[in-house]
Amino acid sequence: MQKIGVFVCWCGSNIAGTVDVAQVVEAVRQIPDVAYAIDYKYMCSEQGQELIHKAVADYKLDRLVVCSCSPRMHEATFRKCAEGVGINPYMVEIANIREQCSWVLKDKAEATAKAIKLAKAAIAKVRFNGALKPGESQVVKRALVIGGGIAGIQTALDIAEAGYKVDIVEKEPTIGGRMAQLDKTFPTL
Repeated sequence: MQKIGVFVCWCGSNIAGTVDVAQVVEAVRQIPDVAYAIDYKYMCSEQGQELIHKAVADYKLDRLVVCSCSPRMHEATFRKCAEGVGINPYMVEIANIREQCSWVLKDKAEATAKAIKLAKAAIAKVRFNGALKPGESQVVKRALVIGGGIAGIQTALDIAEAGYKVDIVEKEPTIGGRMAQLDKTFPTL
């Protein structure tokens, strides 16, 4: 059985001014596999991260959902926090309840209902997350041009002149497209 921890951030009054964070916490506590749920004023702060560390140790959490601001802003923060307590950083999901709820909705009930839906979606997703490790893949600088008409041929020539290998794929037995079917063209006939 998975043990998911859900951490709902107030973001000062950015989120808590429009979303009833206590209601979000109560709603997610009812979801199977959620072993712990809490709200805190600034989850990205050192104290907020210490709260996550303590909860992971006390409740043996193995996955985290953070309901806060944009993942673009703090996903790396929370992944590093998870890694610091022995949880694979890819077992963390962010529900963006600031930009997607509190900043776009003025009605508190509507914003809270949407925040609960986003939290539930993040919980559902983190259930299926697998432990990952970062890696690198070699990139072959080569182009594939689909279509051997005039535009495809010209594109392939331009890419080849830039110093890259090019492959052209054409479904017909000959290249040239519609142009190859014409016996006269303007202006030279």
